[in-house]
Amino acid sequence: MRKKIVAGNWKMNFTPVEAKAFIAENKSKFNANNVEVVVCVPFVNLHTVQSELAGTNIKVGAQNMHFMEKGAYTGEISAQMLKQMGVPYVIIGHSERREYFAETDETVNLKTIAALANGLIPIVCVGESQEQRLQNQTNDVLQKQLTDGLAKLTPENIADIVIAYEPIWAIGTGLTATNEQAEDACAFIREFILEHFDEEGANKVRILYGGSVTPQNAAELFAMPNIDGGLVGGASILPTFEQVIHFG
Repeated sequence: MRKKIVAGNWKMNFTPVEAKAFIAENKSKFNANNVEVVVCVPFVNLHTVQSELAGTNIKVGAQNMHFMEKGAYTGEISAQMLKQMGVPYVIIGHSERREYFAETDETVNLKTIAALANGLIPIVCVGESQEQRLQNQTNDVLQKQLTDGLAKLTPENIADIVIAYEPIWAIGTGLTATNEQAEDACAFIREFILEHFDEEGANKVRILYGGSVTPQNAAELFAMPNIDGGLVGGASILPTFEQVIHFG
């Protein structure tokens, strides 16, 4: 039985002062035993949020990392830095990183390998554009992103990652994939893991849906057999995130 994950992606929101106040006010409501709750916050908020969440079940994640251990990469953060901070999760390959910061399937792969090597749990994002969806290319896009992004991973470590299916056309637009569209894509991802790794990995890997997840649609989406929770954007910086965590 795969434990559900609800991961909030704060994106570029909340100063450390604002983050501390938001968590202090809502952490008791966000805390859960039957669902793994993660808040992925800007780098400047990691320490503040970790400190505020001490004694709860809520985990903290970063929103990005570099694949190199160290070096002349101004403005970047390494997996080792996150590991030393005790940050267990990191988002890799979010569509906004791909669109605005030239992230590719190849850099997703390098970052995923580096995260796993340092004991981090990567939340690897995949998903198609609206044009690709309209041209019935969803599975082709996912096939390429998964093939290149998960290259060199082994059956032993595939279960240690989380995959987030985020149709680009549904991120921050208010549009949401239907339950059936989301389930079909997540089922395709699980079938890919089965074919390219093994049955154990396919059964264990957790696959999330992301794209305008709200308290109104979370319960039905998360009830789909191949959807193991959500990667939640805008709804995660509101007190009503509690309702998503508890499925509406």
